[in-house]
Amino acid sequence: MRPRDTFDLFVLAALWGASFLFMRQAAPEFGPVGLIFIRVLFAALFLLPIIVWRGQWRELIQHAWPLTVIGILNSALPFVLIAWALLSLTAGFASIVNATAPLWAAVVAWLWFGERLTKWRAAGLAIGFIGVGVLVSGKAGFHGEHIALSVVAGLLATLSYGVSANYTKRYLTGVSSLAIATGGQTAASIALAPLAWWLWPSGPISLGAWGAAAVLAVACTAVAYILYFRLIANIGPARAIAVTFLIPAFGMGWGVLILDEALGLRMLAGAGVILAGTSLATGLVDGEKLRRWAVKLGLRTA
Repeated sequence: MRPRDTFDLFVLAALWGASFLFMRQAAPEFGPVGLIFIRVLFAALFLLPIIVWRGQWRELIQHAWPLTVIGILNSALPFVLIAWALLSLTAGFASIVNATAPLWAAVVAWLWFGERLTKWRAAGLAIGFIGVGVLVSGKAGFHGEHIALSVVAGLLATLSYGVSANYTKRYLTGVSSLAIATGGQTAASIALAPLAWWLWPSGPISLGAWGAAAVLAVACTAVAYILYFRLIANIGPARAIAVTFLIPAFGMGWGVLILDEALGLRMLAGAGVILAGTSLATGLVDGEKLRRWAVKLGLRTA
């Protein structure tokens, strides 16, 4: 991996890790739906001039329906669920739950496309969801009401990410990454507009909340998508998925540094188990190689 790609990977993880921080800061004033509407609208307004300048805008028309589906499954629905969950969860906790997205993607691929689920990938799925249990069993990471429902909302959001990843593979293969990002954010903003108008807060919104929403939209959504799709183009999706393993570290780090969130051993243990399971379930770590190393080290018999 080139130094530039490594740099992009860490910047992307830092931006996506920070998104939980900004959502937690702004969601109480905007409300989850209002905040996410601003997020996807500003992101779309940032990306639309870029796609017009690059001459790829026709793809938005040619693939309007699947881009609309992606906008709902990959942005509108999961973003709102996470924003609502952050009313009761810390940014660090939510970023760890977010790391289960590749687990759901593997489950959906198995059920939808019949992709072979090896014993090691199945073990990875089991380990990952055990990690969720470890995470939820602790008291750290909660700061509001509806704790159980908030965890469920976070998992439903990552399930939506898993479905959208497979939907993209099925219906948008060959479509430019910029078109998918722009079309998705545009469709999400249109889908959320009526609900955001209905649920818009009656009181004034502070300048700090507006600032958090703007940074969330431009830096953590529009710029992050550009970095992400550039990584996929440069190093491939299998290696770009490594960002999943860095996001919890940044999410927890930003939460501790800026929001003074507590970081307990159980949260760290849960994060470790989830990431270990994800590495096996996605094939990032070869289970057979691990077994052979264990045999060589005398940790198990052949």
